[in-house]
Amino acid sequence: MKNFIYISPNFPANHWNFCDRLKNNGINVMGIGDASYDELSDELKNALTEYYKVSSLENYDEVFRAVAFFSFKYGKIDFLESNNEYWLERDAKLREDFHITTGFMPKDMDAVKYKSLMKKNYTKAGIPVARYHIVDNYEGCMAFIKEVGFPVVAKPDNGVGANDTHKIKNEDDLKRFFDNKLDISYIMEEYIFGEVETYDAIINSKGKPIFENGNVTVANLMETVEENKNSCFFERAKLPKELLEAGRKTVKAFGVKSRFVHMEFFRLDRDQHIGNKGDIVALEVNMRPPGGIAPTMMNWANSTDVYEMWADMIAFDNTDRFRTTENVCCFASRRDGLTFQLTPEQVRKKYGTHLKEEGRVEEALSGAMANYMFIATFQTEEEARAFALDVLS
Repeated sequence: MKNFIYISPNFPANHWNFCDRLKNNGINVMGIGDASYDELSDELKNALTEYYKVSSLENYDEVFRAVAFFSFKYGKIDFLESNNEYWLERDAKLREDFHITTGFMPKDMDAVKYKSLMKKNYTKAGIPVARYHIVDNYEGCMAFIKEVGFPVVAKPDNGVGANDTHKIKNEDDLKRFFDNKLDISYIMEEYIFGEVETYDAIINSKGKPIFENGNVTVANLMETVEENKNSCFFERAKLPKELLEAGRKTVKAFGVKSRFVHMEFFRLDRDQHIGNKGDIVALEVNMRPPGGIAPTMMNWANSTDVYEMWADMIAFDNTDRFRTTENVCCFASRRDGLTFQLTPEQVRKKYGTHLKEEGRVEEALSGAMANYMFIATFQTEEEARAFALDVLS
């Protein structure tokens, strides 16, 4: 029996599904988290062989002792994952310390965590990247801006999601950025005009995808966070040929194996320095599943179970699970405090059986995903966009 340690199995809340499908595949699943056992959902409790509570997942010594305890009690640990961007570096360090060879090691982390270094592998894959500058001082940044023009985007070189991301439209914005920025490394990039599209895939130990899907961010995620806007994206089962090719080349360039990945690209909405309207341009890679409820939305779009496919990859390095539909699943989320044309009851009445779920977004995810979500499936992207317009107007 394989032994699997899942770090923070209770967050996001839907991650109990990963643990449940591992258990169904005969894998021994142990969890480590900072929530009390009583706070875990019944589904998660039933999926775990044992749970070890630490006072803080930030405390490496505590987490190390938890892994050591499981290793002593159950034998060699075969896999250790959190499927969470925030803990990727911690996961890698634990693998190295416990000789777990089925995932990224610390030596691999810079290339998949630092946005400036990601560009090297995107370029290796033949995908254009935005011009950039590592933030030094006001004068250095202004010299870069004179080359690429306003607006530009500044964000942590090693950061999670769109947190602490700034769209800088003029010199006053640049001065405010320098007045308020944290004491960390930032990357500044030319602004790319386009929608964000992703290649999301489950990759086996040979670097081959056993499932491919993707999403489109209709509302700009950066502006959602920075300007406190509503949030909208949709999962689509059928990917355009050029995006499939870009995703597969990127997987190969980064040497991805035995992972669920979420790789981001721009599709240009106008001719720009970097390419022509409709071209695919690199944004960044995320070596984990798409965030929040997105994996469940993939299930609805594909009429399948991606949690099971991922667990099949861990247990068998392949899957016989297949998709039975190629629909579009749309997430439209309202920001608290704003007014909307349709009440929730009117949304329910108009979209009826299309609706799959509605409710509050987890507080920790609300910065990027707003506060109250409606999720619905449709046969076409046009229908999904019309639904989002209805919900968010």
